[in-house]
Amino acid sequence: MSENHTTVADAEMPLYGALGMTFMQFPLLRNLSHSDAEVIVSGVPYDMSTSGRSGARFGPEGIRSASVNMVWEGARWPWNFALDDHLKVEDAGNVLFKHGEPQTLVDNLEAHISQIMDAGKTALTFGGDHFITLPVLRAYAKKHGPVAIIHFDAHTDTYSGGTKYDHGTLFHHAVNEGLVDTEHSLQIGIRTAYETDGHPFEVLDAAWVNGHGPEATLQRIKDRVGDKQVYVSFDIDGLDPSFAPGTGTPVSAGLSIDTALKIIRGLRGLNLIGMDVVEVAPAYDHADITSLAGATLALEYLYVLAANKGAGGDYLSK
Repeated sequence: MSENHTTVADAEMPLYGALGMTFMQFPLLRNLSHSDAEVIVSGVPYDMSTSGRSGARFGPEGIRSASVNMVWEGARWPWNFALDDHLKVEDAGNVLFKHGEPQTLVDNLEAHISQIMDAGKTALTFGGDHFITLPVLRAYAKKHGPVAIIHFDAHTDTYSGGTKYDHGTLFHHAVNEGLVDTEHSLQIGIRTAYETDGHPFEVLDAAWVNGHGPEATLQRIKDRVGDKQVYVSFDIDGLDPSFAPGTGTPVSAGLSIDTALKIIRGLRGLNLIGMDVVEVAPAYDHADITSLAGATLALEYLYVLAANKGAGGDYLSK
């Protein structure tokens, strides 16, 4: 992988491409072919597919900056081990593309994720708006075939009437392109209208999750996913706006950050192969709580990966 990660389009002097700090102060990826990292973090500063408020292009910066609040902890509660002792992570910086030419983002991001997987690693990707998940899934499907999806969101993003580049149509296209194993996929936290007849995913809407709690939700997830390879896509507006005001299309009555973290933590044992956190828009945030929520969800996922490797024994602190 070249240092500027450009694989298709000339992206000299890209807007929003500079990296202020890495996520959790993980080492900066210098050379993919010589890296011993197991997980590669990437930022995608793109929000030209939004239907609401723009600003998610600053999500990767916000998430990385907020992660500094957790660096000092060592072993993060409630885990009983330090992540660095069991999982090697590097930050590749931001995927570059020509601002104003969305296809360059599509091409460069898919190629970037493909290179990560061809190197035997998995991806943790920060958006950007939710459209970025579509090129990521294309890369994953090329490597693994159709993957199971655990999708947290206020919206199903399966709408068919949008444009080619639209953060509300990505799962419509992903299903039609055969990227998703819908029989083993779920959407969690949904609380906006969608066409229920023929809907390809099992839906655990926000009212159901809030009423039944994390344990019942996890049981439904595990029954659905089984031993399939599973990709997690977390739109931050899956959280209630009281926990995540900094997003483009907030919807009331969502999940609490506590519920979301308990669900992510409970994914231990599943065959997790990748995650993205999208739609963080720091301009609408208050005291960085949305960026912190996104960073915390991503870090919790990394702890789950380490626990899946056998780290920590009894993985929760007593």
